[in-house]
Amino acid sequence: MNMRAILVDDEEKALKSLQIKVQKLFPEIAIVATIQNPVEAIKVIEQEKPDLIFLDIEMPQLNGFDVLQKLKKPEFEIIFVTAYSDYAIEAIQHCAIGYVVKPIDNDDLKAAVTNAIKNRQLKTALKKNQTLIENLQNQSADSKVIIPSQKGLDFVKISNIIRCEGEGGYTKIVIHNAKDILSSYSIGKFVKMLQNKNFYSIHRSHLVNLKYVSGYLNEGYITLNNGDSLPISKSNRQSFIEQMSEL
Repeated sequence: MNMRAILVDDEEKALKSLQIKVQKLFPEIAIVATIQNPVEAIKVIEQEKPDLIFLDIEMPQLNGFDVLQKLKKPEFEIIFVTAYSDYAIEAIQHCAIGYVVKPIDNDDLKAAVTNAIKNRQLKTALKKNQTLIENLQNQSADSKVIIPSQKGLDFVKISNIIRCEGEGGYTKIVIHNAKDILSSYSIGKFVKMLQNKNFYSIHRSHLVNLKYVSGYLNEGYITLNNGDSLPISKSNRQSFIEQMSEL
C-alpha cells in the first residue's frame, strides 16, 4: 500500500537520519515534506493531508502533542518519535498508536511502520487520535517524569518540581518537600520535557515552575516561594512577565 508521509522534528540531524531510514526500509512510502518548525508543520499537514506522520514529541514552541491537538481532523496514522521513555509513552500505548525511541532502531522502526500500514487499511486513525487527544487533555499536573540520577531512576510529580538548574552536563532538580536530585540529563533535556507544562526557561541554566514564582526584582532576578532568588536574562524578561500575567 503506497503512503504519503510527513516527518516533523526540530533537530536537523535527527530529521535527516529518519528520512534516510524510512526511504531505505520503505521505498514505497513517499515523503512529501520534512519540517523542523512545529507551527509550520500544522499548516503543511492540513494542506497535504498525508497518510502517515512521524512526529517528534520534544520540540520548542509546540511539542508533538500540541501539534496533534491543533489539527482539525487528524485522520492519518502517527508514529511518535521521542528521546525519553517517559509518562507520555503510556498514553500513546493505551491508544494503540505507534512510537519509536531515539536513537531509532531499524527493527523498531520496521515494526512501527508495518503496524501503521495495517492500521491505515482499517481506517481507525481518527478515532485513535481523538482518544489520545482526550487523554492528554485529561492529564493533570500530577503526571510524573522519570529522572535518571546517581542512584537509579526517580519518579517525580511534575507539580512538585520547583526548578531545574544546569550544572555542567548535569542538572539539579529542586523538589517541593523533598531532597534535591542530581540528574545525568542536561538542562536542555529538561527544558524540552517541561517547557509546555507551566515551566519557563528564565536563563540558559535555570528552568522554573511558574506556580512557585513569588516576585520579580528590578535588578533582574525572580524570587521563588522556597526563598531562592535566580537571575533572569534580559532577553527573557518581557516575555516572562507577559506569561506570568496570563496565569
